[in-house]
Amino acid sequence: MPEPGPSSAGLLQLLWLASPTLPVGGFSYSEGLEAAVESGLVSDEASAAEWVLDQLHLGLARSDMAVVAQAIPAWREGNLRRVTELNDWILQTRETQEFRLQAEQMGRSLQTWALSLGELGNGIYEQLKSAELDPPSYPVAMACAIAHSEARVGDALLTYGFSWAENMVQAAIKSVPLGQSAGQRILAKLALAMPAAVQQALSLTDDTRQAFTPLLAILSAQHETQYSRLFRS
Repeated sequence: MPEPGPSSAGLLQLLWLASPTLPVGGFSYSEGLEAAVESGLVSDEASAAEWVLDQLHLGLARSDMAVVAQAIPAWREGNLRRVTELNDWILQTRETQEFRLQAEQMGRSLQTWALSLGELGNGIYEQLKSAELDPPSYPVAMACAIAHSEARVGDALLTYGFSWAENMVQAAIKSVPLGQSAGQRILAKLALAMPAAVQQALSLTDDTRQAFTPLLAILSAQHETQYSRLFRS
C-alpha cells in the first residue's frame, strides 16, 4: 500500500524548506564548481550540466541524501543515538576542510533559523538541542526540520535535492558564466534526474552509503587557496 501523500500544510513546509530564501547560506558555496571552472574542466553550458549531474549521482545521492533518508525516521522516533551516528558520519567523511566547514556552518544556521521562529518552529530547535550535536551537520539538521512535517521520505529527498540543485545552478550562472536560460535548461535536466537520485539514496544502507569523489576533493582543496573566487567553496 503506498504511503499517503502530504497534506497541504505539509507540502507548504517542504516548499518553505526548499526556498532559496532559507537563511542557511547555501548560495555562498559552489562545492568545487568554481575550482572546476578555474581549471578548465567546466567552461560552457554542456560541461556545467554534465558536472552537476555527475555530482548529483556520484556525490549527493550516495552520501547526503542517503543520510537524510535515514535521519528523518530517526528524528521521528526520537532515536538520538542513531541521529548522532549519522551526524558523525557526515562530519568524518567530508573530504576537505571547506566541505566540512560548509556542513557545519549551514547546520548551525538552520538551528539558528529554527530558534528564531519560536513557537512557529514547531519544536525543531528544541529537538536539535536535545540531540547535543556538536555541531549539527546540515543534512542531519535539515532532516530534523523535515521530520516535523507530514512529508514522505521520498518527497523530502526531492525537496533536499532540488534546493541543492538551485544553488548549484546559480553557482554555474555566476562562475562559468552562463545566462539565465542556460541555467534553466540545466535545472530542467537536474529535475528530470532527481527521482532516480532519490531512489538511489533510498536504497542505500550503512554498508553501501559512501562519500568518495576524489576529483571533487582535489578541486575543493585547490579552491581553498585559489587566488580569486566568488564562493566560499
